[in-house]
Amino acid sequence: MSTTMLTLFASCPRGVESLLAEELKELGASDVAETVAGVSFSGQLQLAYKACLWSRLASRILLRIGEVDAADKQALYQGVHSFDWDEHLDQGSSFRVDFNGSTPDITHTRFGSQWVKDAIVDQLCERHGWRPSVDNRKPDLRVNVHARNNRAYVAIDLSGQSLHERGYRLEAGAAPLKENLAAAILYRSGWPELAKQGSTLLDPMCGSGTFLIEAAMMAADIAPGLFRARFGFDKWMGHIPKIWLAVLEEARERRTAGLAAMKSTIVGYEGLPKMVGRARANIQRAGLGKLITVKQQELASLKVDPDIQPGLVIANPPYGERMGDEASLVYLYKHLGEKIKQQTPGWQAAIFTSSQALVRSLGMGPKKSYTLFNGALSCKLFLYDVRERQVDQPASRQSSLDSTAHPFKASTPGGEMFANRLKKNLKLLGKWARHAHIDCYRLYDADMPEYAVAVDCYRDWVHVQEYAAPKSIDEAKAHQRLLEALEVIPGVLGIPESHVVFKRRERQSGKRQYEKLEQSGDMLEVKEGECRLLVNLKDYLDTGLFLDHRKMRLRIARETAGKDFLNLFCYTGTATVHAAVGGAASTTSVDLSNTYLGWARKNLALNGLLDRKHRLEQADCLQWLKQDTRNYDLIFMDPPTFSNSKRMRGVFDVQEAHVELVERAMARLKPAGVLYFSNNFRRFQLAKALEQKFRVEEITAATIDRDFQRRPGIHRCWCIQH
Repeated sequence: MSTTMLTLFASCPRGVESLLAEELKELGASDVAETVAGVSFSGQLQLAYKACLWSRLASRILLRIGEVDAADKQALYQGVHSFDWDEHLDQGSSFRVDFNGSTPDITHTRFGSQWVKDAIVDQLCERHGWRPSVDNRKPDLRVNVHARNNRAYVAIDLSGQSLHERGYRLEAGAAPLKENLAAAILYRSGWPELAKQGSTLLDPMCGSGTFLIEAAMMAADIAPGLFRARFGFDKWMGHIPKIWLAVLEEARERRTAGLAAMKSTIVGYEGLPKMVGRARANIQRAGLGKLITVKQQELASLKVDPDIQPGLVIANPPYGERMGDEASLVYLYKHLGEKIKQQTPGWQAAIFTSSQALVRSLGMGPKKSYTLFNGALSCKLFLYDVRERQVDQPASRQSSLDSTAHPFKASTPGGEMFANRLKKNLKLLGKWARHAHIDCYRLYDADMPEYAVAVDCYRDWVHVQEYAAPKSIDEAKAHQRLLEALEVIPGVLGIPESHVVFKRRERQSGKRQYEKLEQSGDMLEVKEGECRLLVNLKDYLDTGLFLDHRKMRLRIARETAGKDFLNLFCYTGTATVHAAVGGAASTTSVDLSNTYLGWARKNLALNGLLDRKHRLEQADCLQWLKQDTRNYDLIFMDPPTFSNSKRMRGVFDVQEAHVELVERAMARLKPAGVLYFSNNFRRFQLAKALEQKFRVEEITAATIDRDFQRRPGIHRCWCIQH
């Protein structure tokens, strides 16, 4: 057997065939021929062992023992029965049959496996009087049969478990990438050549560390199968241990030499602490703890030392399966592209994804792409040359309103009076906003009773809301003043009329607060503190950002580092984003509206934050608090005044419900924790029972920023502690 030429077959993920063919040729294979999801080749037993030990790309190495007629099940039985199975199995052996494909009268793989199993057992009973046992979980030998049309190809599986199972990864993430597919991606990305030059490999979203480990094994010349507990040939009757041990010893020597010679730096970043632990454990099992560094860090915080050797930045970002909401991934990919361009100029980049639509959001032009299959899912690997360093400065900073009013002459005396007030406010508040790096602020808030509107600036857009006039005001006169205000605003601020969005402010309740006014879907990106947020000025009554809570959000950002944060009635998750960017250990956000939770997911993604660390829960907050058992360091709760949504049990009234709501939230608050409770019901009175039970301090004044000082009653806020 040692010098006999064997007919072999290596299976692999689709799209990897040409890479696998080259790999097998380098190992010494002859008669190499590619087919769909595999490569056939020839070689002696030593080559078969090398392929099992050294192939980074194959899923299985099969020793073909024959091809038989499979026109019907009886022909298949007779063909399998004709082989000398005592050359492969002994009396104490167990085996299983892996049957794939179909024949004219076998369309079920389990049925096909049964016929093959019967043929093997019957032959050994007839010839030798003993029966091998069948073990589908841990067999000594696996028999592989591939049926196609009227033929069946019978083989011994020399691999045992799939070769992608190297033995180092006991735990993976939610959507693990198989090791041999990861290796194929690294090959296509040019990593082996970069590793020879001592280049750096960086994975900013490393998960359980598969790319890092596979890259290190390539760079250090480590056989991927070196730490596997067993192979399929271990108890095969044709196994020759002497040849195998020589192959194994050579691999061990190469590993020792490769580790000593390796120069590359390999670094991974992962935001979820649990995943960091898994990655580090996998790396230790692979014996690579001194070669690979894994840091707990969100994509949002990615900083690359400009002095390290440039190399390859590689990522397998989620593409719908893990995060669920593909719309939010547009913003995650956008953030990833910005980080790559800002942090790794002069590097090469490789992005593996199933979505070409999403990859366009990276904002980079690929130099090349390859199709690879992740299981049955068709994916693409996009390769880039990262050219220039982009300045880390959001577009919003470049297109905000300045504090200089534009020359404008109103057509009426009333309009001129309103224009003068707008100019005065812009001079004062515009300058303040610019110095404080604030994109969104209230410029005018019914300063003059005759013009009962609120004017909010969002970069170079303006959101105007008309307050309902008292019944004592003539309706025609109120309408005339509104038209005067709308005429003046674009002229004074120097913006197109199309950048003014008008709404009438009325009390909303029940499901109306979630109803769309329009269907534009237009999102505008703005900056607040260190966070990037999305607002929609047209489609809803509110924009997705409550401007009056700006100081509260910034306070949360300062106080949440290393803490577990809970955001109840979270709306679009803006407070959650501040907590996460501020370094929260974890965040949990609860809201009844799936629309707003989707919006929150987009806000997180825009900041490079994956929601596997930041939980989003669709639920009635009061009912959710009754069931939740976790404890939190900081809780923010800003309930609506009133709601009768069909998704709720009964009607929610903040005055009636706040005692139970606060008490249940305090039950989830850690002993040294803080609950910030806020609402905008103007006649709200905090229950005395809460002040007697907890330490309560009203902090409303400290949460009202400069642009809302004319309306201090816009909300009230309390700090509550045990």
